[in-house]
Amino acid sequence: MKVEWKSCFRVGVSIFLLYLCIQYWPSAIGLFQSAIGAASPLLIGCVIAYMVNILMNMYEKHYFPKAKNTILCKSRRPVCMIAAFLTLLAVIIMVIDLVLPQLASCVKSIFSALPNAIMAIIDGLEKINILPEDIAATLSAIDWKSKIGQIVNILTSGVGSVMDVVISTLSSVFSGFVTALLSTIFSIYLLLGKDTLARQCKRLLQHYLKESYYEKFVYVITILHDCFRRYIVGQCTEAVILGVLCALGMFIIKLPYATMIGTLIAFTALIPVAGAYIGGGIGALMIFSVSPVKALIFVIYLVILQQLEGNLIYPRVVGSSLGLPAIWVLAAVTIGGGVMGVTGMLIGVPIAATLYRLI
Repeated sequence: MKVEWKSCFRVGVSIFLLYLCIQYWPSAIGLFQSAIGAASPLLIGCVIAYMVNILMNMYEKHYFPKAKNTILCKSRRPVCMIAAFLTLLAVIIMVIDLVLPQLASCVKSIFSALPNAIMAIIDGLEKINILPEDIAATLSAIDWKSKIGQIVNILTSGVGSVMDVVISTLSSVFSGFVTALLSTIFSIYLLLGKDTLARQCKRLLQHYLKESYYEKFVYVITILHDCFRRYIVGQCTEAVILGVLCALGMFIIKLPYATMIGTLIAFTALIPVAGAYIGGGIGALMIFSVSPVKALIFVIYLVILQQLEGNLIYPRVVGSSLGLPAIWVLAAVTIGGGVMGVTGMLIGVPIAATLYRLI
């Protein structure tokens, strides 16, 4: 077998790079994490562009589809992109406008009613002889209103000084705002130039890959994209179904804030794992300000609804949109969550659907 110096050089460089990675693995991981952190606005922008593109494509199909006018054809992409961004912004504003004002008033009423509730609990425990008289007298003598005010001040001011907290909060808000702004701008550039980027990637891959490898790569990427798109659409559909069922059930059993909590549950259902607990906790807190008994009824109802949703609705809606049997949806969520946590649960189902279709 003829040995060429180019092959030896490539093998030598590969072995040297492998040695560097093994020898300086912590430094390499640190460098990789720094690079990911620096590129986080761009990565977030890619995610935003991918999700907005799904809505934008739907609008493009209905924006004068048979028009041959040059102006209408040229305006299709920017008009549909703006409509997609405005739709998402309108949904977020609607959820915030429905939830936050009522939530703030509920928290206020809870804190104002808390001192009387504590005194009522102490009196009840004293009447049934659970608390000793000296402990009951000590607890009754405490000014619970001022104590709760002190606790609130500690929670709002934090451990450090007020100025440190204010500076830290402003810094975090400014950093988050800049990241969101850069990500949004980058996503807009991606959406406006996606056709050009697709052509450039195609030319690059065709130049550096063999034709058979290129065709296989494009085939896998096409299936992966289709599965992710169907998964996002199915996830949104499932969230809407859950929110509607929650609101209808609350109307039937006459629980307060039905529309508001149904909207909140639908919005937080998009968050894997933690979303159900966030929506349920906030909803129970809001109902608790009206009636603790109704809050308990809501928690029981939501637990039953989430069990039905997790075992019946979710596998059927998401599984049918992906062409993946329900049992494999549950398996993908379980394995993905065990391997990569929340991220694994989010991407486990479309990856499993891709493997299922490829096999």
